[in-house]
Amino acid sequence: MSEQANRRPPKPYRRPKKDPVRILAFEALRAVDERDAYANLVLPPLLKKAREKGDFDGRDAALATELVYGTLRRQGTYDAIVSACIDRPLREVDPPVLDVLSLGAHQLLGTRIPSHAAVSASVELARVVLGDGRAKFVNAVLRKIAQNDLDTWVAQVAPPYEDDAEDHLAVVHSHPRWVVSALWDALGGGRAGIEDLLEADNERPEVTLVARPGRATTEELTGEDTLPGRWSPYAVRLAEGGEPGAIEAVKEGRAGVQDEGSQLVAIALANAPLEGRDERWLDGCAGPGGKAALLGALAAQRGAALLASEKQPHRARLVERALAGNPGPYQVIAADGTRPPWRPGSFDRVLMDVPCSGLGALRRRPEARWRRRPEDMDGFAPLQRGLLREALSAVRVGGVVGYATCSPHLAETRVVVEDVLKGRGGPAVEAEWIDVRPLMPGVPGLGDGPDVQLWPHLHGTDAMYLALLRRTA
Repeated sequence: MSEQANRRPPKPYRRPKKDPVRILAFEALRAVDERDAYANLVLPPLLKKAREKGDFDGRDAALATELVYGTLRRQGTYDAIVSACIDRPLREVDPPVLDVLSLGAHQLLGTRIPSHAAVSASVELARVVLGDGRAKFVNAVLRKIAQNDLDTWVAQVAPPYEDDAEDHLAVVHSHPRWVVSALWDALGGGRAGIEDLLEADNERPEVTLVARPGRATTEELTGEDTLPGRWSPYAVRLAEGGEPGAIEAVKEGRAGVQDEGSQLVAIALANAPLEGRDERWLDGCAGPGGKAALLGALAAQRGAALLASEKQPHRARLVERALAGNPGPYQVIAADGTRPPWRPGSFDRVLMDVPCSGLGALRRRPEARWRRRPEDMDGFAPLQRGLLREALSAVRVGGVVGYATCSPHLAETRVVVEDVLKGRGGPAVEAEWIDVRPLMPGVPGLGDGPDVQLWPHLHGTDAMYLALLRRTA
């Protein structure tokens, strides 16, 4: 028999199976990488489109969401593991290939998906989005990763705590080293506290609702899928799987989605002791409108008017939407808080929730930890100080200013307030601290005061900071 006759016929080419869930997760990760988009903005429209096409049901949407957020939260750990399984520097691997590898690593190490299914599904995804050649590379790497569980891998790729504590925590808990250092400085204390904080950053946050006073009650929001708020009298927490958009009060704008830390900031400012008139309130950095809507409702109950100012016109429109239907007088304007159109001493209460690094909301925006750099703090510093100075100028003598930021980084919190009060980088401002702690009754672990730093691991909130100042001259 001839050699040609002995040859087996080639196997027919098998087209890769298209998995809508994993393709969508890959598309979301690419948008985060390529466009500096945020997953919480990219994912909802992708899920909506998939539902409209009939590709997804509720379980599919839940899996896609877990794949995207789980991969982003553990990106640093997975990068270290992938790097240990390849023979070239990680930077030489094309970003789309890394995204497929990270998705595969999360399925293998961070979910209950069986190993063979995780590898097979990831290779099929690679064939669809990368091509057959690079799919072979993905297959080889993921088979290596599948040989160990997450704890075993972490023990191999993380340096010992005793040799380099910050680098160990950075790999184990998937945070950049500089972020670990900054959070540890702000938190103080030993190893247990910082590990609890970093782990809390990697947990899926609860969805918290706010019943805007005078417009809705917590009883209206309470049902089988809800839990009472921990600290805010206006808060209700949704159990896993609860859908805010299905609640009538949320549809009508009488209630909204708002982290309990943000609620506490607005409530504390509204309840700060004040002598004399209490008629005009200002939210000087109002976008996207959550705090403004709560402040507007609280102001309305006292007959006070709220001015909500936001520099970016598209964010000012979001503020208008959040305040629509507010029972008391209010106005929304697009204005720069560092060059304000209002006259000095015009307001009785001012909230300035300044732009910041967002390191206090890493549970909700896990990709922010990889996007920020230490030098970003230098960029925020002049703006934060300028906004606080203008806030203190905007309030009358005896009035109250709340300086808030969703970051625990000391360079964005107490250092900013102390610099402004002491005249570093500008004229000194005559103002005194107000102790915030009595204005958050029942909330434990608020430190020595007079300012307050909330923490995800201690309070179940974003890491919101609040300083209250009374202008004295």
